[in-house]
Amino acid sequence: MKKRALITGITGQDGSYLAELLLNQGYEVFGLVRRTSTLNFERIRHIQDQLTLISGDMLDQTSMTSAISEIRPQEVYNLAAQSFVQTSWTQPVFTGDVTALGVTRLLDAIRTVDPTIRFYQASSSEMFGKVQEVPQVETTPFYPRSPYGVAKVYGHWITVNYRESYNMHATSGILFNHESPRRGIEFVTRKITYNAAKIKLGLANELRVGNLDAQRDWGFAGDYVQAMWLMLQQDIADDFVISTGETHSVEKLLNVAFSTVDLDWKKYTVQDEKFMRPAEVDLLVGDPSKAEKHLGWKPQVSFEKLIQMMVEADLQLLKAEHKL
Repeated sequence: MKKRALITGITGQDGSYLAELLLNQGYEVFGLVRRTSTLNFERIRHIQDQLTLISGDMLDQTSMTSAISEIRPQEVYNLAAQSFVQTSWTQPVFTGDVTALGVTRLLDAIRTVDPTIRFYQASSSEMFGKVQEVPQVETTPFYPRSPYGVAKVYGHWITVNYRESYNMHATSGILFNHESPRRGIEFVTRKITYNAAKIKLGLANELRVGNLDAQRDWGFAGDYVQAMWLMLQQDIADDFVISTGETHSVEKLLNVAFSTVDLDWKKYTVQDEKFMRPAEVDLLVGDPSKAEKHLGWKPQVSFEKLIQMMVEADLQLLKAEHKL
């Protein structure tokens, strides 16, 4: 009998990598998708015939309960969110409704239908925000600096509360920044790799960015979904920081990306106030030693290799689009 898993946010970066992983592990994989006029299946198109997609919405309790009742999965991975920090400032209420309350709707649907289902919540390093200690570990106090970070803190604590109150196997992965060629163009990593490729191909001549000094702990999304799966294979649910333990500045990211195409980033990059956050998170770096000890997990792809991989993928994409 195949294991069944439900992934919310399956059309996103993490959802697509996780779906691939679970299919390779022999799972029957279901994805929850919203009925919208702008559905984008690009990231899962290559495996879409192996997936079962069902309609549902994180804003709608009934559709959550119906999905769980219909599928009867053994594992649920909640990767759905309004996940862009900048947008959370212009859509704070919507961000809270999806990214915070959406977690409660899903947990309560599981509790109602079958509380033995194992649940994974995608928590975020943005919960640490104005960091209280460096590096950040599972017990570091949260101090979010955006509506997105605040919503993720709610999602994290409601997961802990359902685990402790209802004895559910509910786990949070506190994932630090993780990127890939499937990252959305609005995120700074992909924005930089995509524009470095565009400039190299003569399709653009300038890149506008915000804070060059902000530092992040960047890893590869394909590595991080492995950690998600490992968490739900444990006998006891717990929370884990998933990170590389290394930090890099946006300036270094620019340097690696442009060096990949033999260009000097300083000649093409302009700082723009428009891309500065109202409240900046300066230094995020995680300590993944608990995950290493209990899950046997370690990141495989280095920062430099990740950025090079993204630039090369964007070069191929742009060449195909523009028939170069």
